[in-house]
Order: sequence, then C-alpha cells, then structure tokens
Amino acid sequence: LPTKLSSQPQNRQLSTAPLPLKLLCIYSSISIASHNARSKDRGGLVCITPILCGGHSHLADMASDSGVKAVERTIGFIGAGQMAEALARGFCSKKVSSPDKMFCTDPSDARKKVFQEFGVTACESSKEVVEKGRIIFIAVKPQYVKVVLEEVASQLTPDHVIVSIAAGVPLAVLKEAAGEKAHLIRVMPNTPCLVGESASAMCLGGQATDADGDAVQALFTAVGKMFRVDEKLLSAVTGLSGSGPAYIFIAIEALADGGVKAGLPRDIAQQLAAQTVLGAAKMVLETGRHPGVLKDMVTSPAGTTIAGVYELEKAGVRQAFMNAVGAAASRADELAS
Repeated sequence: LPTKLSSQPQNRQLSTAPLPLKLLCIYSSISIASHNARSKDRGGLVCITPILCGGHSHLADMASDSGVKAVERTIGFIGAGQMAEALARGFCSKKVSSPDKMFCTDPSDARKKVFQEFGVTACESSKEVVEKGRIIFIAVKPQYVKVVLEEVASQLTPDHVIVSIAAGVPLAVLKEAAGEKAHLIRVMPNTPCLVGESASAMCLGGQATDADGDAVQALFTAVGKMFRVDEKLLSAVTGLSGSGPAYIFIAIEALADGGVKAGLPRDIAQQLAAQTVLGAAKMVLETGRHPGVLKDMVTSPAGTTIAGVYELEKAGVRQAFMNAVGAAASRADELAS
C-alpha cells in the first residue's frame, strides 16, 4: 500500500472498491504513514487502533491507559453508592490502587458490605475515613456535600486531597465548607465509568497542587478518559458528557425501534444498534477524523444512507442534540448559583 493518502494510484483503486475495502486501505495507509513520520513529526497523520495497525494513537487527550503509575496514597470514599463502587473497582482492576489502601463509609450497611466484599475497609464515620485516607472522594448527593465537609474540616491536613464528584457544587462552596487550606479538586464523571469508559473532566481549587491533580488524573484514567478544564467549563462538560449517556441511550433505543419496525427481532435490533454506536465512536477516536468526514464515507450518492440522513436532518435531530447539551449546561449553571 502507498504511504500517503494523496497518492493517485491509491485513489484510482479505491474509487471503485467496496466501502469496507476503502476503509481498510485508508486505515492501513494511515498506519504506515504515521509509523514513517513518528520520528520526524508527532503532529502528523493519526494512526488508528493498534489492534488493526500495530501503531500508536496520537490523540491529544490526557487519559491513555499506557504507562499509568500506581497511586501510593490511601483512598477514602464518603458515600459508597454505585458511582463510588465503579471508581473503586476500576482503580483496583487497573492496579492504580488496591483494596487494602481503600476505606469507605455510607449510611447504608448494605452498600458498605458491597465494598467489603472486594476488600475495602468499611468505616463507621466520615471522620474515620478522613483519618485513614488521603485522597477523599465526596460521593454523596449534592445537598449533603457541605454538611459532610464541615464535619471533617478540622481533620484535614495538607496531605489530604478532597475530590468532589457531586454535580453543581462549585469550588467556592467546597472551600467555604472545607476551609481555606484544603486541597480541592472538582470532577464531573459520567455513568460509563461503571464499564471503564468514563468521559470525565476536572478542575483544581483551594491549595491543590499539580501533584494532587496528577494523582487524581491517574486514578480516573483507570476508568476512562480524563481532561483538565477551567471550572467555568464544567457546566458545559455536565451538559455534554455528564448528561450525554442519556441522550445516546435514547438514540440506541430509537435505532432499535427502527430495526423492529423494519422487521428485526427486538434482541438483534438492540445489539445491532448498540454495537453500531460503539463502533462509530471508536472510529472517531481512533482515526482522529472529523465525524462529518466519516459520515460522508458511508454516504453514497442516491444510496440508502443519504435517504436516512435526510430524514434525520428533516426531523431536526442535529439541532435537538445541540439544544439538549445547552439546556443541561444551563441547568448545571442554575444549580451552581
């Protein structure tokens, strides 16, 4: 295969090839070009997944699973709900921490028992968690965050890092409750952390240091991708990735319903819809190509796909997604004010 996408022989060969062959040829040539250029230009063409190419992705995100170092600090969870459980299990499975370095508390004995079942020590109070842990996750409902922090504020030392995953609770509120000297980090994760595919963002506040940020980033890398942003952007993060799984679940359900309408059995339609979303997302992440370009590669003149795309555009689906993100972001601003 040629090493440049612009080579004329390749273009002529691909013009009449079936779409899967086009994609394979393009992916392969990206891999070769990226491999040849890596030593000269790290900003060149993006190679796709190592499974296909044996290459490396140069996507500018902050959450590659490769080279993640173990976090030596002990970890505490005030609140042992499903999100906290997903994080704890992810930290263990990716070996960035271990159960013997984790502590939790929760009003529900049943939830504490869940943590104990995979080796985490259950504590009787928030104060005990802070006594034993150094990175403390505040994983309670937003209305209880201030109460919890005020309860443990006198115990916080420069060695403690407070990580709030509560939506709509700004750093200013955390600082007021935890004290001027507290090391604070605010994180907006999302529910796919339950399957190790979270899209998270964080901002630092109070006396938090870069070392604190690096430790928290290493932890969240174990359950997906993590990005650092200014706090003013966290509402936008909430509207996009925080609430986004719900939008995509609706899209998957609608696609499956369409499949059923066209004659497919429900179980097959749902699996096809979910796998299609997964595969399309991986193509965006692993090729580095704009979604519009990838869409055009599937859309042949007068073909089936453009007929479907036309109906989506006519129904305003694109605008509906944009409006959903904006509405959720605005609501996050309201909650934070």
